[in-house]
Amino acid sequence: MTGKFISIRGAREHNLKNVDLDLPRDSLIVMTGLSGSGKSSLAFDTIYAE
Repeated sequence: MTGKFISIRGAREHNLKNVDLDLPRDSLIVMTGLSGSGKSSLAFDTIYAE
């Protein structure tokens, strides 16, 4: 493990517009939002960053 956080920088996929995010490792994280708001895109960006 390289750090305590998974960092996403400048995510621009579908409805995401230049999103920066630090997610804690080894934690349950819940994302909520309207249909089409970019939740799945953000989840896949997070998996890719991991």
